[in-house]
Amino acid sequence: MEKPADTQFPIHDLLSRRWSPRAFAERPVEPGKIQRLLEAARWASSCFNEQPWVLMMATVDQPPEHVKLLSCLVEGNKVWAKRAPLLMITFAKMHFDHNGKPNSHAFHDVGLAVGNLVVQATAMDLVVHQMAGILPEIIRTSYAVPDGYEPVTGLAIGYSGDPSSLPEEIRERELAPRSRKTLQEFVFSKTWGETPDIL
Repeated sequence: MEKPADTQFPIHDLLSRRWSPRAFAERPVEPGKIQRLLEAARWASSCFNEQPWVLMMATVDQPPEHVKLLSCLVEGNKVWAKRAPLLMITFAKMHFDHNGKPNSHAFHDVGLAVGNLVVQATAMDLVVHQMAGILPEIIRTSYAVPDGYEPVTGLAIGYSGDPSSLPEEIRERELAPRSRKTLQEFVFSKTWGETPDIL
């Protein structure tokens, strides 16, 4: 299923095609593609090149690990994410290696790494649904997360599936049109709230 963005201005096809479905096909993600996703994340930019991200992953071909990672999601996400053949939890290292000071940009940099992963996924006809609905304390316990690392998000990754496989309420959200704020609502110039001339 495709839901290309209705953009104000033309953008790259990979960005237009990217969206966050909840319906996944019962098809595993090939190991070579997983490697390419991870490599894309690896090459994201970061403050002082600290690369403060960690990715915990589980695939459906290792059922106990898949179930373990699924248990780290809130109930509303488990309902549909259980069908995703590849699950991940992202973490941010909250202090710089080079001086031990707090890294206030760590979450930003994790987002950049995931952004790279998502674009790479789209290029390989995979879909990614990012989730804020995770259970940090369960994650810490389940994975013996060391001090100084914060769970950030969950990722469900796979091939797009049939929305009819979803419960009705979720299916309606899956089929609803995509929407975004206009550029005029968040791009300013000269002073807060003033729209730039180019818009």
